[in-house]
Amino acid sequence: MYTGLLYIASDHAGYGLKKRLIRYINNELNLKVEDMGAKQYDENDDFPDFILPATQKAVANNGRVIVIGGSGNGEAIAANKVTGMRCILAHSIETAQLGRTHNNANGIAFGARIITEEHAMAMLKIWLETEFLGGKYELRNIKIKQFEEKK
Repeated sequence: MYTGLLYIASDHAGYGLKKRLIRYINNELNLKVEDMGAKQYDENDDFPDFILPATQKAVANNGRVIVIGGSGNGEAIAANKVTGMRCILAHSIETAQLGRTHNNANGIAFGARIITEEHAMAMLKIWLETEFLGGKYELRNIKIKQFEEKK
């Protein structure tokens, strides 16, 4: 089980799921997580205002980030704009697990309008428990990192 730094962020669409995941992380997984916003429900907020700083902090501190929106698509896109982030959009146990084993994902995105709280908790647990396989998958990540560094 991953025991390092966790950061979580959402917009208004993901606010309820974010609050539930914070309770789950603290009370059932016995891990600590930093809530990077939104701090209150505001239907006019914009996800980049929360997702980008949370992702930057996760990368800077060699941590992991959980980002949540309505579909999770925009949040994953925004997170992946931060150099060093490998954020996956999880919609099944398999995508959460493969995101770790094959891609060494340090970010996970959820769509609160797409999945249930229970499904999100199950995917999060698998993502935190699963180790990166390395080997040929590490070579692929190195190629992505080299591309990032050329930008």
